[in-house]
Amino acid sequence: MNTSLKTYLETNIIKMYESFDLAHQPNHVYTVIENSILIAKDYEVNSDMVFTIACYHDIGMQFGRKDHHLTGGQFLFNDQFLVKYFDDDQRIIMKEAIEDHRASGKEPPRSIYGKIIAEADRDINPDIVIERTVQFGFKHYPNLSKAEHVERAMSHIKEKYGPNGYLKLWLKTKKNQDGLDQIHHLLKQPKKLKSIIENHYKEFNKNL
Repeated sequence: MNTSLKTYLETNIIKMYESFDLAHQPNHVYTVIENSILIAKDYEVNSDMVFTIACYHDIGMQFGRKDHHLTGGQFLFNDQFLVKYFDDDQRIIMKEAIEDHRASGKEPPRSIYGKIIAEADRDINPDIVIERTVQFGFKHYPNLSKAEHVERAMSHIKEKYGPNGYLKLWLKTKKNQDGLDQIHHLLKQPKKLKSIIENHYKEFNKNL
């Protein structure tokens, strides 16, 4: 990868995530980068574009969660530093990839780059999914009681990752499919799922 581009992304873009909620810190970006690179090995794609998309994929969080996929895509496209490394067509593809990465999207991403970032951002490891769900709850619903936090987390996991959930896998990677199967299994064991959520709740509450 181009060294100066990588330096810019790490020091100027990824660093911005330090001010975001616990579920969207730089460690999340690096995980998505790692996942993206791994998935991209199976496709003929521009590795610099894959890396860059991963860096910007949640950058729109600074403007609010609701439209972060849209504001993030526009933020990337407007970043004049990238003009030195990507032509207009490439920047449009990267913008659209970020716009299309959101899990609630009903239509498949418009390019392989959108499918890669969508799949990489899923990172469907049951424990990570539960941890990030609890982190999000602490940030956005600070006044909820413990019981309400647990109920919110269980409802969210079922709504998003359940057998009829809105999350779709656009590329069938074994890692995410296995993780989704494990979550489906956990949802059939509500007492066990509740216990795991409560453990994460205690851990985060202890560190507040």
